[in-house]
Amino acid sequence: MTATVERMVLGPVQANTYILTDNETNQTAVIDAGDCPKALLDALGTRDVRYILLTHGHYDHILGVPTLKAAFPNAQVCIHALDADCLRDPQKSLAAAAEIREMPITPDRLLEEGDEIALGGTRLCVLHTPGHTKGGVCFADYENRLLFTGDTLFCLTAGRTDFPGGSYEELLASLLRLRGLDGDFTVYPGHNRATTLDAERRRNRYMRRLGV
Repeated sequence: MTATVERMVLGPVQANTYILTDNETNQTAVIDAGDCPKALLDALGTRDVRYILLTHGHYDHILGVPTLKAAFPNAQVCIHALDADCLRDPQKSLAAAAEIREMPITPDRLLEEGDEIALGGTRLCVLHTPGHTKGGVCFADYENRLLFTGDTLFCLTAGRTDFPGGSYEELLASLLRLRGLDGDFTVYPGHNRATTLDAERRRNRYMRRLGV
């Protein structure tokens, strides 16, 4: 493994925040900052935080972004173009519906399908996986066999599609795409525990109904 993954469960609905660090360079990405308490800043310490990566724009995955960006001003806030308005509009992020105050922030980079995120020798590929939101993405590290799936794929289940911008048909297409990835991956979802892609191919009711 050329990279290390650490998980913290943060924010009002207990979302997973991941710290991905390239072992050789100490370059780091924080994936889905649902909050930014002192514990997260302490964990990051003197690491070279290059990116704040967002799998989608719902409030429980982005509330910590402004504080994290203030602590690491050179880190690029990255979100898919179709979810970018969530960082400025509490209606679109669902923060308003949850009666939670959201501080607006402007993304530094708008992600698209096939983009690459480099952390030293560690590479993340952006997979556009709509369904939970229009701009939902997964981040795949093909060398280390890591897959950060946000709220697209969970252990034994999948993301909701009843929020604005959700689509059951798009979610199934995204799950079919993930199912078709070559080989196994450790799957790091947006909520609850990690799993593997092989386990989800066998046991996840959504993936199983997609057929062979």
